[in-house]
Amino acid sequence: MPEANFDQAKAEAFSGRLLDVLNNGGLALMISIGHRTGLFDAMSEFPPATSKEIAQKAGLNERYVREWLGAMVTGRIVNYDPTTGKYGLPAEHAAFTTRPAGADNIAVFAQYISVLGNVEDEIVECFRKGGGVPYSKFPRFHTVMAEDSGQSVLANLESAVLPVVPGMIDRLKQGIKVLDVGCGSGRALNLMARLYPQSHFTGYDFSVEAITRATEEAQQHGSKNIEFHVFDVTMLDAHEQFDFITAFDAIHDQAKPLEVLKGIHRALKPDGVFLMQDISGTSHVDQDTKHPIGPLLYTISCMHCMTVSLALGGEGLGAMWGVEKAEEYLRKAGFTQVDIKNLPHDFQNSYFIVRKN
Repeated sequence: MPEANFDQAKAEAFSGRLLDVLNNGGLALMISIGHRTGLFDAMSEFPPATSKEIAQKAGLNERYVREWLGAMVTGRIVNYDPTTGKYGLPAEHAAFTTRPAGADNIAVFAQYISVLGNVEDEIVECFRKGGGVPYSKFPRFHTVMAEDSGQSVLANLESAVLPVVPGMIDRLKQGIKVLDVGCGSGRALNLMARLYPQSHFTGYDFSVEAITRATEEAQQHGSKNIEFHVFDVTMLDAHEQFDFITAFDAIHDQAKPLEVLKGIHRALKPDGVFLMQDISGTSHVDQDTKHPIGPLLYTISCMHCMTVSLALGGEGLGAMWGVEKAEEYLRKAGFTQVDIKNLPHDFQNSYFIVRKN
């Protein structure tokens, strides 16, 4: 018997919302597959076509393509004409699902759903027993992160990201020492090394897989002004060696983020600059309800950022530690000047321009 104050209309509305969640969860997996197989890219390049023609264009198995198209049609992502049996990707949808869309390509983010689904059993066990899931359990996470960063950072590095630090591009052209903390696959640092050959670049990350990829890219481009090392950045003990230190989406999932920031403070020259890109949360869950991808970011935080830190016995801050907590940690580390900026192309992150004095 329902409670006297039970709102049936509200319950039915919530039930409908849950059905939307299930449908959208399925679509996220299919969007990820469409991105990885190049189906969206292929469909954007020619007019409506049959499943056989689309499969041939993309070099894929027709039966799988046809079923994928079923999900896309029922999900209202792809149009279908039953009289011709042809499928078409509207240009307005291609603008957010194809590689040429750059930072607007939301299909890249859909990959996180399948990547995180791979560790669901381990995460459930952590809910029961505590602890965390180590980096080694996320075989594709660095690949997806590199692609994500490629859209938000790499594609806008010279035009938008580096210019947030006044005069930094001129200094890079003249020749300075640069360190990237938690460099991952090193795509941003490798690009900087190619853009500014007079400067020297160093990348640290404790992932052997990521550093191997970063080193291979540097070698492919013949870059001589860059080096990568497998290194636990909590052990960073350099003293005033670097003019410019960067950390792209790397601080919040550290086991000991405050220790890392203190090490960065020590390693930075007195007139140096630390540029930290991190998630643009608020440190207040009620305010994060306004974030356009708040649920997704909390999910990634719970199933990756927080848990990899806890796996190392760390704080487990998580991705949504927020700009207030981030600024608090920066000041505790010894930094006195913290300027926070947001860029039009990147609603996911905030950019912290940090100085010693």
